[in-house]
Amino acid sequence: MSGKNTLKTLLLLITMAALFMAVGWLIGGTGGMLLALAAAAGTNVFAWWNSGKMVRRMQGAHELQRAQSPELYRMVEVLAARAEIPVPKLYVMESDQPNAFATGRNPENGAVCVTTGIIKALTADELAGVIAHEMAHIRNYDTLTMTFTGTMAGAISMLSQYVFWFGGGRRDGPLGGLGLLVAAIVAPMAALVVRMFVSRTREYEADRLGAHISGKPMALASALEKIAAMSKRHVLRRARRHPALAHMFIINPLTGGNADSWFSTHPAIENRIAQLKDIARQMGRIAPVPIPQALPPVEGHAPRHRSSPWAMPRTRQQLGDQQIAARQVTGE
Repeated sequence: MSGKNTLKTLLLLITMAALFMAVGWLIGGTGGMLLALAAAAGTNVFAWWNSGKMVRRMQGAHELQRAQSPELYRMVEVLAARAEIPVPKLYVMESDQPNAFATGRNPENGAVCVTTGIIKALTADELAGVIAHEMAHIRNYDTLTMTFTGTMAGAISMLSQYVFWFGGGRRDGPLGGLGLLVAAIVAPMAALVVRMFVSRTREYEADRLGAHISGKPMALASALEKIAAMSKRHVLRRARRHPALAHMFIINPLTGGNADSWFSTHPAIENRIAQLKDIARQMGRIAPVPIPQALPPVEGHAPRHRSSPWAMPRTRQQLGDQQIAARQVTGE
């Protein structure tokens, strides 16, 4: 992890842990704060080792085997080579809502999860843009940071709900009943604001890097438009059961909101598309990356012809050429 990303992650963890400790202090004074500190430490350690598996299980994702969709696997392999990360595992969620997210505490443990709806709804260009966006999250260690954020926000919310419904037991906090009110209402709102701000910032960056990885920013823009429109017509039930993880998806699976605000988990689609158009203009002098126009469904078989643009490079020289091209595009 880069020094910049490490610092951001540490600051985020400190902020969320401080909020959690503040709730404990409001409920039980110094003793409550220390208990909250211990709980925060335990929660973060658990999230570090189990975050990817935990999130995928909560969303009902199951691993997709290569034989089920060899073309999709080749796409993921080529995009991973361009992103210069290990090939992530591929998971599928059964849902008509087109959406996707990534998990993993580091690129070596990365995984990309897509819904069956997104495979059916998007062209190969658009799907490549979405997967490249998720690989950008993996490369930037956003998957770890966003899981930590969701875990801590969920813990603060659960503690606040306990205070709201049960009065927190004994009123040992320094502010008495007022402290319980603040713990029940203000603390979860503050955690929500931190989570939303972090999510929006990282979505813009993942769009930028993902556009360079796929080589077709306008295909990603088209995918975002389709997903945003269809997410309003189809419900992702698992996401509704676990709203604290909504910020991990490429498009908010819950509200489909269209405005940047303190309470939106994602930037406005219009703003994301505007950024992608700027990137497309900047990339106009770069030759487009060849991408096939269609993919077989997950249940399909390998095509007869083996000349797919997503075929893996067969020599070290070809792989080196792909990685050099990726660095030239991203300016690294």
